[in-house]
Amino acid sequence: MPDVMRADLWHSMADAAGLIKADGTIGETIYGQMTALAERTGAVNLGQGAPGTAPPAARIDAAADAMREGYNQYAPGQGFPALLEAVARQRRRDFDQQVSAEDVLYTCGATEGLTAAVLALLPRGGTVLTFEPFYDGYPAAVAAAGGSLVTVPILPTDEGGFEPDWVRFDDAVGADTAPSIIIVNTPHNPTGFMFSAEELARIGHAAVAADAWILTDEVYEQLILDDTAHVAPAVAVDDSARVVTVSSAGKSWNATGWKVGWVIADSEVLRAIQAVKQFLTFTASGPLQIGVARSLAGSSDFVAVNRDSLRRRADVLVSACRAVPGAIASTPAAGYFTVVDFSALTDLDAFELNDLLARRYSIVGIPVPALCRAGSPAHEAYRSSVRYSFCKSAADVDRGARLFHDLAAELARDPHALRGEN
Repeated sequence: MPDVMRADLWHSMADAAGLIKADGTIGETIYGQMTALAERTGAVNLGQGAPGTAPPAARIDAAADAMREGYNQYAPGQGFPALLEAVARQRRRDFDQQVSAEDVLYTCGATEGLTAAVLALLPRGGTVLTFEPFYDGYPAAVAAAGGSLVTVPILPTDEGGFEPDWVRFDDAVGADTAPSIIIVNTPHNPTGFMFSAEELARIGHAAVAADAWILTDEVYEQLILDDTAHVAPAVAVDDSARVVTVSSAGKSWNATGWKVGWVIADSEVLRAIQAVKQFLTFTASGPLQIGVARSLAGSSDFVAVNRDSLRRRADVLVSACRAVPGAIASTPAAGYFTVVDFSALTDLDAFELNDLLARRYSIVGIPVPALCRAGSPAHEAYRSSVRYSFCKSAADVDRGARLFHDLAAELARDPHALRGEN
């Protein structure tokens, strides 16, 4: 058998995504690792950002109807027209982004859209800039394209929020190796930070100066938990032709397994991305595309109900995290997560701490440094921070809250309980 280790591309992608263990073997993603940890320890899994509540019944019915109507064979390569038209209408209605159906491409989830866009638009040896922490699919895609990744930290503020390091941003876009692509994830995972129109315009001006594309990841666009409106980068950036928008229905409609995403771009750019995408998955999810199309075209009541449900679960979990003396839990403006900084309570890093919390207190989250580059300012800033998900079922969130209150009670008795093994 030929030596699989000679195939260098997969190894580069796995290494970029942090999957190479110290002994050189390949591990699972951090999400798979933490799910396995929860299963081994019987802990409540507040790690992976998968909804614990069901999609609307009408959406399931719409997909089932589409199957009965015959949408069971290959969909068109660009996606069913009904989906493309529904996405275009939704972007115009919700975000004032002027889009036609011809500007939309179906992708098998947002990850495929992001990957196809990076492969299509990044010159060999080019640089991609993104904000950190980041989704681990970004470095894998950049490695596959033969590029390099530069990051700018989004850091906690004294006021309890988050803020990008704009000095580092300006340095990165003005460097000799200026980026060819700037990835903007808004609302941001895991902090929930939302880029304002002014901040997006600033990124747009920098992209013009560097002649860079702006590639967006807007999968949490509908999951806003405060009074701030999501601003679509393509609306805020003056030169909107250089913006490639990526989003999906999975998060907003509680159906991440349906894998219905989309890319929005000018026609020439879209054709380049589709040329790559068709050899990743030519097409998929035919009847589910129709189900999503009918959901997007219908009432937006579910989005409002879903937001309210997330707000309630966020209030329960964040309040419980803040009951832990010395822990600093972020107030999420959007998305699925709160970031809890335990640095005042322990010398353990987030991985060691998460393992201890799983074994001793039955709580599992995602160590935030797993979403950072080793040794970066963000990696250091989040050294003892763990991401917890409140998108899980109300029962899981309630159980997690009770366990945090139990932890708080133990720390009141023994303030050194998280210092490591006693």
